[in-house]
Amino acid sequence: MKLNIVEYPDKRLRQKSKVIKKFDKNLHELLDSMYPIMMNTNGIGLAAVQVAHPIAALILNIPEEDGEQLEENLLEIINPVITSQDGETIYQEGCLSVPSFYEDIKRFENITINYQDRDANTKTLEANGLLSIAIQHEVDHLNGVLFIDKLSYSRRKKFEKEYKRMLKEKKTSKKDLIVKKGA
Repeated sequence: MKLNIVEYPDKRLRQKSKVIKKFDKNLHELLDSMYPIMMNTNGIGLAAVQVAHPIAALILNIPEEDGEQLEENLLEIINPVITSQDGETIYQEGCLSVPSFYEDIKRFENITINYQDRDANTKTLEANGLLSIAIQHEVDHLNGVLFIDKLSYSRRKKFEKEYKRMLKEKKTSKKDLIVKKGA
């Protein structure tokens, strides 16, 4: 299954993901295809909506202390529901759908979620630290929310200006590359 990451400002990122009812081969193929794209883009989390599949599925792979991401640490979370949250933390987040932009975001320090795995088994997970932050970030995606939506009004305006400039520069460099190849 060929997947591409949907990037801001694509409206598909604003879709609310549908609850998964069929835990079948198609779901397994999607989850299996999401893992390499997340790893190849240096991500630690990826929601299905970010690869144009607006269903309530996400994957996470939190790095070890040495920075290595081991495949056995992969979490596949289907139909997550946050059941409790407390504490507060601020973490500099980035997003595969908003490349090259990082910002401090306030999140809950501790959360508990109920979810299902790829075989529809019900599970509960208590998370804190980076895992808690990553789950909240990806669950936001399932609800059509991006981390930039959590910025203050003035910071969001600054982001929009910076991001438009970056996209313009990206287009210009692509045109230059096409011209050079064609010459």
